[in-house]
Amino acid sequence: MPIKDLESGKSLNSIISEIIEADYKLIGDSGNFSFDWKEEAKNEVFKIYLKDESDNILGLLSLKDHPDEHRIHLNLIEVSRENIGRDKKLDNIAGCLIAFACRIAFERNYYGFVSLKPKTRLVELYQEKYGFRQYGRLLAVEDQSSNYLIKKYLQDEQE
Repeated sequence: MPIKDLESGKSLNSIISEIIEADYKLIGDSGNFSFDWKEEAKNEVFKIYLKDESDNILGLLSLKDHPDEHRIHLNLIEVSRENIGRDKKLDNIAGCLIAFACRIAFERNYYGFVSLKPKTRLVELYQEKYGFRQYGRLLAVEDQSSNYLIKKYLQDEQE
């Protein structure tokens, strides 16, 4: 997955995997995340980290499956503190996690349908950067938009 080192400009190999119980302590002790991720344990929770640094979690993603609506709901996404804002070291973390959710939605035959309920200040970001569209109170991507995100952020897995 193309995590980008902003200092060198190089793409770095990363892995997204489901978190394990021991990760919750690591997340809490790191001081890199604002949310209490133990509250998300009832959902499908994934972490992204660099290939050789599994104890350095770069971002987290909580998903809820809605099979009756043929969609995956992105319940919570968070990038580590050192990788947000102007002084961030690594880029594309959130994009990789969103694309991963899109891939899961295709695997479950939901046509890439992924929804989220954004904070008001992030609506434009999700629409402009990731191609989300308004669906009532939710934003969502599906089909071609989801495929685009997968190709853009998970391209090394497609080759």
